[in-house]
Amino acid sequence: MKRITCLLSPARVLLGVLATCCMPLQAEPPTPVAPPVKKQEFHVYLLMGQSNMCGRDTRELAGQVDNPKVLALGPDGKWVVARDPMFPKAGRIEPGAGPGIPFASRMLAAGGKAGIGLVPCAVGGTKLERWVKGGDLYQNALSQARVAAKDGIISGVLWHQGESDSEKMETAGTYEARLKQMLTDLRADLKQPELPIVVGQIGDFMDEKKFPGAETVRKAIRRMPQLLEHVGYADSARLKDKGDKLHFDTDGSKQLGERFAKAMLELEKK
Repeated sequence: MKRITCLLSPARVLLGVLATCCMPLQAEPPTPVAPPVKKQEFHVYLLMGQSNMCGRDTRELAGQVDNPKVLALGPDGKWVVARDPMFPKAGRIEPGAGPGIPFASRMLAAGGKAGIGLVPCAVGGTKLERWVKGGDLYQNALSQARVAAKDGIISGVLWHQGESDSEKMETAGTYEARLKQMLTDLRADLKQPELPIVVGQIGDFMDEKKFPGAETVRKAIRRMPQLLEHVGYADSARLKDKGDKLHFDTDGSKQLGERFAKAMLELEKK
């Protein structure tokens, strides 16, 4: 029997070595930590919606300064120090800096809170139909909230979604009624009928040709505080996109998070 020997050229060997050396290093998973304060002093907020709640601008992720008083609930149900990206990768789309941490930082700066827990529930590219009662993302948010409630107090919800429902007038036209019902159901299932909720406005930079229902959805979001008690509104006027006419840039996400906090603080005063 003949023995076939496969010889690699020096060039192929070199390419193999380079390919191995250039492979991205796997980031170490964050270390679980215990909430820094007692349960009654640990305020938990759900982050619900789609990609602009997750954050999509990755250009300024380096240089983050961790705050041990701001934690995020991981997919394993354990708390870690919050840092962006807080949400998992969606297919080939890399998550970036969202409004969650700027929101928490402003809430802490306002005083009266010793620790904040963020529960990242948002999923990019999702329509409201998956968030209404009976939908998979609604159920996931409830499940995550119940896990978080073991260590803290569910103190509020941040909602930023609507871009996907702006793609067609059919879904945009029913958005107001469906969102109102979803928020009502969420409060009922959490057994907190007066739970503070802040709804964030979708960007005014969206391409109206691709999203013909955008203005209809904007009006629906803007009306939520009139339709439901204990609901605040975070405007997105004059915030910039990251160049795709869809997602906020890092500064826009930061400002949006601060606007979420301002609205939430106003609700908590009532």
